[in-house]
Amino acid sequence: MKDIYDDVLAHAQKHGRAYLAQVHEQPVFPSEEALSNLKTFEEALPTKGQSAIDTIDMLHAIGSPATVATTGHRYFGFVVGGTVPASVGANWLAGAWDQSPSSFMNSPVGTKLESVAAGWLRDILGLPDHLGVGMTTGATMANFTGLAAGRSALLRRAGWNVEEDGLYGAPEIKVIVSEEVHVTVEKALAMLGLGKKRVTRVPTDANGAMKLDALPELDALTMVCTQAGNVNTGAIDPIGAICARAREVGAWVHVDGAFGLWGRLLEHMTDAFEGIEQADSLATDAHKWLNTPYDCGIVLTRHPEALHHAMATVAPYFKAEEAMAPKDMVPEFSRRARGVEVWAALRSLGRDGVTGMIEGCCVHARHFADGLQAIGFDVLNDVVLNQVVATIGSPEELADIRALVEASGECWFGPTVWKGRHAVRISVSSWRTTAEDVERSLAAIAAAKAAILGD
Repeated sequence: MKDIYDDVLAHAQKHGRAYLAQVHEQPVFPSEEALSNLKTFEEALPTKGQSAIDTIDMLHAIGSPATVATTGHRYFGFVVGGTVPASVGANWLAGAWDQSPSSFMNSPVGTKLESVAAGWLRDILGLPDHLGVGMTTGATMANFTGLAAGRSALLRRAGWNVEEDGLYGAPEIKVIVSEEVHVTVEKALAMLGLGKKRVTRVPTDANGAMKLDALPELDALTMVCTQAGNVNTGAIDPIGAICARAREVGAWVHVDGAFGLWGRLLEHMTDAFEGIEQADSLATDAHKWLNTPYDCGIVLTRHPEALHHAMATVAPYFKAEEAMAPKDMVPEFSRRARGVEVWAALRSLGRDGVTGMIEGCCVHARHFADGLQAIGFDVLNDVVLNQVVATIGSPEELADIRALVEASGECWFGPTVWKGRHAVRISVSSWRTTAEDVERSLAAIAAAKAAILGD
Protein backbone atom coordinates (compact mmCIF):
# COMPACT_ATOMS: atom_id res chain seq x y z
CA MET A 1 0.00 0.00 0.00
CA LYS A 2 1.41 3.37 -1.00
CA ASP A 3 2.10 5.88 1.69
CA ILE A 4 0.67 9.38 1.23
CA TYR A 5 4.21 10.74 0.89
CA ASP A 6 5.47 8.30 -1.77
CA ASP A 7 4.57 10.08 -4.99
CA VAL A 8 5.37 13.53 -3.61
CA LEU A 9 8.83 12.53 -2.40
CA ALA A 10 9.49 10.63 -5.63
CA HIS A 11 8.73 13.79 -7.61
CA ALA A 12 10.88 15.92 -5.33
CA GLN A 13 13.76 13.46 -5.66
CA LYS A 14 13.40 13.32 -9.45
CA HIS A 15 13.47 17.08 -9.76
CA GLY A 16 16.29 17.49 -7.26
CA ARG A 17 18.45 14.96 -9.07
CA ALA A 18 17.72 16.56 -12.43
CA TYR A 19 18.65 19.98 -11.05
CA LEU A 20 21.95 18.79 -9.60
CA ALA A 21 22.82 16.89 -12.78
CA GLN A 22 22.59 20.01 -14.96
CA VAL A 23 23.52 22.81 -12.56
CA HIS A 24 27.05 23.03 -13.99
CA GLU A 25 25.64 24.07 -17.37
CA GLN A 26 22.74 26.34 -16.39
CA PRO A 27 23.42 30.10 -16.31
CA VAL A 28 25.09 30.87 -13.00
CA PHE A 29 22.74 33.84 -12.62
CA PRO A 30 19.18 33.32 -13.93
CA SER A 31 18.19 34.50 -17.40
CA GLU A 32 15.72 37.34 -17.89
CA GLU A 33 13.14 34.80 -19.03
CA ALA A 34 13.55 32.75 -15.85
CA LEU A 35 13.23 35.86 -13.70
CA SER A 36 10.16 37.01 -15.63
CA ASN A 37 8.51 33.61 -15.15
CA LEU A 38 8.59 34.10 -11.38
CA LYS A 39 5.41 36.13 -11.87
CA THR A 40 3.66 32.77 -12.28
CA PHE A 41 3.86 32.35 -8.50
CA GLU A 42 1.74 35.51 -8.05
CA GLU A 43 -1.57 33.65 -8.10
CA ALA A 44 -4.45 34.15 -5.71
CA LEU A 45 -4.45 31.92 -2.66
CA PRO A 46 -6.45 28.86 -3.75
CA THR A 47 -9.79 28.34 -2.01
CA LYS A 48 -9.28 24.62 -2.31
CA GLY A 49 -5.91 22.99 -1.89
CA GLN A 50 -4.02 22.03 -5.04
CA SER A 51 -2.39 18.69 -5.73
CA ALA A 52 0.86 18.18 -3.79
CA ILE A 53 2.49 16.69 -6.92
CA ASP A 54 1.37 19.62 -9.07
CA THR A 55 2.74 21.97 -6.42
CA ILE A 56 6.14 20.27 -6.45
CA ASP A 57 6.15 20.19 -10.25
CA MET A 58 5.41 23.93 -10.40
CA LEU A 59 8.10 24.65 -7.85
CA HIS A 60 10.65 22.89 -10.04
CA ALA A 61 9.44 24.18 -13.40
CA ILE A 62 9.35 27.84 -12.36
CA GLY A 63 11.68 27.91 -9.39
CA SER A 64 14.68 25.86 -10.48
CA PRO A 65 15.57 28.00 -13.55
CA ALA A 66 15.37 31.13 -11.36
CA THR A 67 17.94 29.93 -8.85
CA VAL A 68 21.46 31.27 -8.59
CA ALA A 69 23.68 28.24 -9.17
CA THR A 70 25.50 28.53 -5.86
CA THR A 71 25.90 24.77 -5.61
CA GLY A 72 27.46 24.59 -9.07
CA HIS A 73 31.02 24.97 -10.33
CA ARG A 74 31.42 28.66 -11.17
CA TYR A 75 29.73 30.71 -8.49
CA PHE A 76 32.34 32.93 -6.83
CA GLY A 77 30.26 35.43 -4.90
CA PHE A 78 29.80 36.13 -1.19
CA VAL A 79 32.00 33.20 -0.02
CA VAL A 80 29.19 30.72 -0.62
CA GLY A 81 30.13 27.04 -0.66
CA GLY A 82 28.51 24.27 -2.65
CA THR A 83 26.92 21.19 -1.11
CA VAL A 84 28.75 17.88 -0.90
CA PRO A 85 26.51 14.90 -1.76
CA ALA A 86 26.32 13.38 1.72
CA SER A 87 25.21 16.68 3.23
CA VAL A 88 22.41 17.04 0.67
CA GLY A 89 21.22 13.51 1.35
CA ALA A 90 21.40 14.12 5.10
CA ASN A 91 19.43 17.33 4.63
CA TRP A 92 16.66 15.47 2.81
CA LEU A 93 16.51 12.72 5.43
CA ALA A 94 16.60 15.19 8.32
CA GLY A 95 13.75 17.06 6.65
CA ALA A 96 11.73 13.86 6.63
CA TRP A 97 12.60 13.26 10.29
CA ASP A 98 11.44 16.81 11.15
CA GLN A 99 13.53 16.93 14.31
CA SER A 100 14.09 19.95 16.54
CA PRO A 101 17.19 19.11 18.61
CA SER A 102 16.47 21.43 21.51
CA SER A 103 17.20 18.60 23.92
CA PHE A 104 17.67 14.84 24.09
CA MET A 105 14.05 14.52 25.17
CA ASN A 106 12.96 16.25 21.97
CA SER A 107 15.38 14.51 19.56
CA PRO A 108 17.79 11.82 20.74
CA VAL A 109 19.34 11.39 17.28
CA GLY A 110 19.55 15.13 16.63
CA THR A 111 21.37 15.87 19.88
CA LYS A 112 23.66 12.84 19.54
CA LEU A 113 24.75 13.72 16.00
CA GLU A 114 25.24 17.36 16.98
CA SER A 115 27.41 16.24 19.90
CA VAL A 116 29.50 13.93 17.71
CA ALA A 117 29.87 16.62 15.05
CA ALA A 118 30.95 19.11 17.72
CA GLY A 119 33.73 16.76 18.81
CA TRP A 120 34.86 16.27 15.22
CA LEU A 121 34.85 20.03 14.63
CA ARG A 122 37.09 20.62 17.64
CA ASP A 123 39.36 17.85 16.42
CA ILE A 124 39.73 18.92 12.78
CA LEU A 125 40.12 22.61 13.65
CA GLY A 126 42.78 21.81 16.27
CA LEU A 127 40.81 23.34 19.15
CA PRO A 128 40.68 22.21 22.81
CA ASP A 129 38.36 19.36 23.74
CA HIS A 130 36.51 21.36 26.38
CA LEU A 131 35.17 24.02 24.00
CA GLY A 132 31.42 24.43 24.07
CA VAL A 133 29.77 24.26 20.64
CA GLY A 134 26.44 25.55 19.40
CA MET A 135 24.88 25.45 15.94
CA THR A 136 23.14 28.52 14.60
CA THR A 137 21.65 29.80 11.38
CA GLY A 138 24.95 31.30 10.22
CA ALA A 139 27.96 33.38 11.21
CA THR A 140 25.79 36.40 12.04
CA MET A 141 24.11 34.49 14.87
CA ALA A 142 27.32 32.62 15.71
CA ASN A 143 29.07 35.98 16.19
CA PHE A 144 26.10 37.22 18.20
CA THR A 145 26.15 34.12 20.40
CA GLY A 146 29.90 34.19 21.04
CA LEU A 147 29.82 37.89 21.86
CA ALA A 148 26.79 37.37 24.11
CA ALA A 149 28.84 34.84 26.07
CA GLY A 150 31.65 37.39 26.30
CA ARG A 151 29.30 40.14 27.45
CA SER A 152 27.86 37.83 30.10
CA ALA A 153 31.26 36.65 31.35
CA LEU A 154 32.87 40.09 31.57
CA LEU A 155 29.92 41.67 33.36
CA ARG A 156 29.53 38.76 35.79
CA ARG A 157 33.17 39.16 36.77
CA ALA A 158 32.36 42.81 37.44
CA GLY A 159 29.42 41.81 39.63
CA TRP A 160 26.63 42.42 37.10
CA ASN A 161 24.09 39.88 35.83
CA VAL A 162 23.16 41.22 32.40
CA GLU A 163 20.65 38.46 31.67
CA GLU A 164 18.63 39.40 34.76
CA ASP A 165 19.27 43.13 35.05
CA GLY A 166 19.89 44.26 31.46
CA LEU A 167 22.37 46.93 30.42
CA TYR A 168 20.82 49.91 32.23
CA GLY A 169 23.41 50.92 34.83
CA ALA A 170 25.81 48.14 33.86
CA PRO A 171 29.58 48.71 33.78
CA GLU A 172 30.64 49.80 30.31
CA ILE A 173 32.23 47.21 28.06
CA LYS A 174 34.86 48.52 25.67
CA VAL A 175 34.72 46.90 22.24
CA ILE A 176 37.70 46.86 19.90
CA VAL A 177 37.31 45.92 16.24
CA SER A 178 39.35 46.02 13.07
CA GLU A 179 38.73 48.84 10.64
CA GLU A 180 37.88 45.96 8.29
CA VAL A 181 35.31 44.46 10.68
CA HIS A 182 32.58 42.52 8.90
CA VAL A 183 29.08 43.96 8.89
CA THR A 184 27.69 40.88 10.64
CA VAL A 185 29.87 41.56 13.67
CA GLU A 186 28.60 45.13 13.72
CA LYS A 187 25.05 43.78 13.49
CA ALA A 188 25.72 41.43 16.39
CA LEU A 189 27.09 44.29 18.49
CA ALA A 190 24.00 46.35 17.70
CA MET A 191 21.66 43.52 18.71
CA LEU A 192 23.60 43.07 21.97
CA GLY A 193 23.13 46.71 22.87
CA LEU A 194 26.86 47.43 22.56
CA GLY A 195 26.45 49.65 19.51
CA LYS A 196 28.11 49.92 16.12
CA LYS A 197 29.64 53.32 16.83
CA ARG A 198 30.74 52.76 20.44
CA VAL A 199 33.79 50.83 19.28
CA THR A 200 37.49 51.47 18.85
CA ARG A 201 38.64 50.69 15.32
CA VAL A 202 42.18 49.40 14.82
CA PRO A 203 44.02 50.21 11.55
CA THR A 204 44.98 47.35 9.24
CA ASP A 205 47.96 46.55 7.05
CA ALA A 206 47.95 46.50 3.27
CA ASN A 207 46.25 43.10 3.18
CA GLY A 208 43.61 43.91 5.80
CA ALA A 209 45.06 42.31 8.94
CA MET A 210 44.84 44.23 12.22
CA LYS A 211 48.06 46.03 13.18
CA LEU A 212 49.20 44.65 16.50
CA ASP A 213 51.17 47.78 17.39
CA ALA A 214 47.98 49.84 16.98
CA LEU A 215 45.99 47.76 19.47
CA PRO A 216 44.86 49.99 22.35
CA GLU A 217 45.25 49.12 26.00
CA LEU A 218 43.04 46.26 27.16
CA ASP A 219 41.40 45.64 30.51
CA ALA A 220 38.99 43.23 32.19
CA LEU A 221 35.98 44.94 30.57
CA THR A 222 37.27 44.76 26.99
CA MET A 223 36.11 42.60 24.10
CA VAL A 224 38.37 42.37 21.04
CA CYS A 225 36.72 41.24 17.80
CA THR A 226 39.32 39.71 15.49
CA GLN A 227 39.10 38.15 12.03
CA ALA A 228 40.36 34.86 10.69
CA GLY A 229 39.75 35.57 7.02
CA ASN A 230 39.13 39.13 5.91
CA VAL A 231 36.02 38.98 3.72
CA ASN A 232 37.86 40.67 0.85
CA THR A 233 41.42 39.41 1.08
CA GLY A 234 41.39 36.41 3.40
CA ALA A 235 43.90 38.09 5.74
CA ILE A 236 44.20 36.77 9.30
CA ASP A 237 44.64 39.11 12.26
CA PRO A 238 47.54 38.40 14.71
CA ILE A 239 45.09 36.53 16.91
CA GLY A 240 47.60 34.59 19.00
CA ALA A 241 49.47 37.74 19.99
CA ILE A 242 46.20 39.52 20.76
CA CYS A 243 45.09 36.59 22.93
CA ALA A 244 48.37 36.73 24.86
CA ARG A 245 47.76 40.39 25.70
CA ALA A 246 44.15 39.75 26.58
CA ARG A 247 44.99 36.94 29.00
CA GLU A 248 47.19 39.28 31.03
CA VAL A 249 44.23 41.49 31.95
CA GLY A 250 41.19 39.22 31.53
CA ALA A 251 39.88 40.68 28.25
CA TRP A 252 37.71 38.57 25.93
CA VAL A 253 38.89 37.75 22.38
CA HIS A 254 36.33 36.77 19.77
CA VAL A 255 37.22 35.43 16.32
CA ASP A 256 35.01 35.97 13.30
CA GLY A 257 36.16 33.00 11.23
CA ALA A 258 33.09 32.63 9.03
CA PHE A 259 35.11 31.00 6.25
CA GLY A 260 38.74 31.65 7.13
CA LEU A 261 38.83 29.47 10.24
CA TRP A 262 38.94 26.46 7.91
CA GLY A 263 42.28 27.74 6.63
CA ARG A 264 43.72 26.37 9.88
CA LEU A 265 43.82 22.99 8.14
CA LEU A 266 46.46 24.21 5.68
CA GLU A 267 50.02 23.32 6.57
CA HIS A 268 51.49 26.47 5.05
CA MET A 269 49.14 28.63 7.16
CA THR A 270 50.26 27.23 10.53
CA ASP A 271 52.09 30.39 11.59
CA ALA A 272 49.17 32.64 10.67
CA PHE A 273 46.84 30.70 12.97
CA GLU A 274 49.27 30.20 15.83
CA GLY A 275 47.61 30.77 19.19
CA ILE A 276 44.05 30.98 17.86
CA GLU A 277 43.07 28.16 20.21
CA GLN A 278 43.48 30.68 23.06
CA ALA A 279 40.58 32.80 21.77
CA ASP A 280 37.59 32.93 24.10
CA SER A 281 34.98 32.48 21.36
CA LEU A 282 35.00 31.71 17.66
CA ALA A 283 32.39 31.77 14.92
CA THR A 284 32.38 29.94 11.60
CA ASP A 285 30.03 28.55 8.97
CA ALA A 286 29.62 25.02 7.72
CA HIS A 287 27.66 26.29 4.71
CA LYS A 288 30.72 28.12 3.50
CA TRP A 289 33.88 26.03 3.34
CA LEU A 290 32.55 22.74 4.70
CA ASN A 291 29.98 22.83 1.87
CA THR A 292 26.84 21.87 3.77
CA PRO A 293 23.43 23.21 2.72
CA TYR A 294 22.15 26.48 4.10
CA ASP A 295 21.78 27.33 6.87
CA CYS A 296 24.51 26.23 9.26
CA GLY A 297 26.64 28.41 11.52
CA ILE A 298 28.82 27.29 14.40
CA VAL A 299 29.89 29.02 17.62
CA LEU A 300 32.70 27.64 19.79
CA THR A 301 33.87 28.93 23.15
CA ARG A 302 36.48 28.10 25.78
CA HIS A 303 33.88 29.14 28.35
CA PRO A 304 30.83 26.90 27.80
CA GLU A 305 29.45 27.93 31.18
CA ALA A 306 29.36 31.58 30.04
CA LEU A 307 27.58 30.58 26.84
CA HIS A 308 25.13 28.50 28.83
CA HIS A 309 24.48 31.37 31.22
CA ALA A 310 23.79 33.72 28.32
CA MET A 311 21.56 31.35 26.36
CA ALA A 312 19.91 28.89 28.79
CA THR A 313 16.15 28.42 28.53
CA VAL A 314 14.35 26.95 31.53
CA ALA A 315 10.77 25.75 31.49
CA PRO A 316 8.82 23.35 33.75
CA TYR A 317 8.11 20.95 30.87
CA PHE A 318 11.82 20.31 30.28
CA LYS A 319 13.57 17.99 32.68
CA ALA A 320 17.09 18.81 33.84
CA GLU A 321 19.77 17.12 31.76
CA GLU A 322 23.30 16.23 32.78
CA ALA A 323 24.86 17.83 29.70
CA MET A 324 24.14 21.31 28.43
CA ALA A 325 21.24 20.89 26.02
CA PRO A 326 21.56 22.39 22.53
CA LYS A 327 18.73 24.83 23.31
CA ASP A 328 20.91 26.25 26.11
CA MET A 329 23.88 27.03 23.85
CA VAL A 330 22.28 29.11 21.08
CA PRO A 331 19.48 31.70 20.78
CA GLU A 332 17.04 29.42 18.97
CA PHE A 333 14.78 27.15 20.99
CA SER A 334 13.10 25.50 18.01
CA ARG A 335 15.41 24.91 15.06
CA ARG A 336 16.17 22.31 12.46
CA ALA A 337 18.69 19.52 13.02
CA ARG A 338 21.52 21.13 11.05
CA GLY A 339 24.09 19.11 12.99
CA VAL A 340 23.03 16.07 10.94
CA GLU A 341 24.48 17.69 7.80
CA VAL A 342 27.72 18.68 9.55
CA TRP A 343 28.15 15.11 10.76
CA ALA A 344 27.42 13.74 7.26
CA ALA A 345 29.86 16.12 5.55
CA LEU A 346 32.68 15.39 8.00
CA ARG A 347 32.12 11.63 7.94
CA SER A 348 31.89 11.39 4.16
CA LEU A 349 34.92 13.62 3.50
CA GLY A 350 37.15 12.70 6.43
CA ARG A 351 40.06 14.84 7.53
CA ASP A 352 41.92 14.36 4.25
CA GLY A 353 38.87 15.19 2.15
CA VAL A 354 38.10 18.41 4.00
CA THR A 355 41.74 19.48 3.86
CA GLY A 356 41.93 18.66 0.17
CA MET A 357 38.78 20.68 -0.52
CA ILE A 358 40.21 23.72 1.28
CA GLU A 359 43.58 23.37 -0.46
CA GLY A 360 41.90 23.00 -3.85
CA CYS A 361 39.94 26.23 -3.45
CA CYS A 362 43.11 28.10 -2.53
CA VAL A 363 44.96 26.69 -5.57
CA HIS A 364 42.09 27.81 -7.81
CA ALA A 365 42.16 31.29 -6.23
CA ARG A 366 45.86 31.66 -7.07
CA HIS A 367 45.06 30.40 -10.59
CA PHE A 368 42.42 33.13 -10.85
CA ALA A 369 44.86 35.79 -9.65
CA ASP A 370 47.50 34.77 -12.18
CA GLY A 371 44.94 34.63 -14.98
CA LEU A 372 43.47 38.02 -14.16
CA GLN A 373 46.91 39.61 -14.11
CA ALA A 374 47.67 38.02 -17.47
CA ILE A 375 44.68 39.79 -19.07
CA GLY A 376 45.50 43.16 -17.57
CA PHE A 377 43.77 43.27 -14.17
CA ASP A 378 45.51 44.58 -11.06
CA VAL A 379 45.27 42.06 -8.23
CA LEU A 380 45.00 44.13 -5.07
CA ASN A 381 45.53 41.52 -2.37
CA ASP A 382 48.04 38.94 -1.28
CA VAL A 383 46.13 35.73 -2.08
CA VAL A 384 46.56 33.89 1.21
CA LEU A 385 43.37 31.82 1.09
CA ASN A 386 40.48 31.65 -1.38
CA GLN A 387 39.85 35.37 -1.95
CA VAL A 388 40.95 37.45 -4.94
CA VAL A 389 40.35 41.20 -5.22
CA ALA A 390 41.07 42.73 -8.63
CA THR A 391 40.33 45.81 -10.67
CA ILE A 392 40.74 47.31 -14.12
CA GLY A 393 39.66 50.49 -15.88
CA SER A 394 37.31 53.02 -14.34
CA PRO A 395 34.61 52.04 -11.81
CA GLU A 396 32.01 52.33 -14.57
CA GLU A 397 34.00 50.18 -16.98
CA LEU A 398 34.59 47.59 -14.29
CA ALA A 399 30.86 47.48 -13.56
CA ASP A 400 30.16 47.01 -17.27
CA ILE A 401 32.64 44.14 -17.47
CA ARG A 402 31.03 42.44 -14.50
CA ALA A 403 27.56 42.92 -16.02
CA LEU A 404 28.65 41.29 -19.28
CA VAL A 405 30.11 38.32 -17.45
CA GLU A 406 26.91 37.94 -15.46
CA ALA A 407 24.81 38.13 -18.62
CA SER A 408 26.94 35.42 -20.23
CA GLY A 409 25.88 33.01 -17.50
CA GLU A 410 29.41 31.60 -17.34
CA CYS A 411 30.21 32.66 -13.77
CA TRP A 412 29.25 35.16 -11.09
CA PHE A 413 31.29 37.31 -8.73
CA GLY A 414 30.44 40.46 -6.85
CA PRO A 415 31.65 44.04 -6.59
CA THR A 416 33.59 45.43 -3.66
CA VAL A 417 35.62 48.44 -2.60
CA TRP A 418 39.12 47.75 -1.30
CA LYS A 419 41.26 50.48 0.26
CA GLY A 420 39.23 53.07 -1.61
CA ARG A 421 39.38 51.35 -5.01
CA HIS A 422 36.38 49.85 -6.81
CA ALA A 423 37.10 46.20 -7.51
CA VAL A 424 35.61 42.76 -7.96
CA ARG A 425 35.94 39.96 -5.45
CA ILE A 426 36.24 36.31 -6.42
CA SER A 427 35.65 33.77 -3.65
CA VAL A 428 36.43 30.15 -4.53
CA SER A 429 34.48 28.09 -2.01
CA SER A 430 32.90 25.10 -3.77
CA TRP A 431 34.17 21.53 -3.81
CA ARG A 432 32.93 21.27 -7.41
CA THR A 433 35.15 23.98 -8.90
CA THR A 434 37.90 22.66 -11.17
CA ALA A 435 40.84 24.18 -13.04
CA GLU A 436 38.72 23.94 -16.18
CA ASP A 437 36.03 26.04 -14.48
CA VAL A 438 38.62 28.68 -13.64
CA GLU A 439 39.82 28.78 -17.25
CA ARG A 440 36.26 28.95 -18.54
CA SER A 441 35.53 31.84 -16.17
CA LEU A 442 38.72 33.66 -17.13
CA ALA A 443 37.77 33.33 -20.79
CA ALA A 444 34.41 34.96 -20.08
CA ILE A 445 36.10 37.76 -18.13
CA ALA A 446 38.64 38.30 -20.92
CA ALA A 447 35.85 38.49 -23.52
CA ALA A 448 33.94 41.02 -21.43
CA LYS A 449 37.09 43.06 -20.85
CA ALA A 450 37.82 43.11 -24.58
CA ALA A 451 34.25 44.23 -25.33
CA ILE A 452 34.49 47.15 -22.89
CA LEU A 453 38.16 48.15 -23.02
CA GLY A 454 39.35 46.58 -26.25
CA ASP A 455 42.24 44.14 -26.65
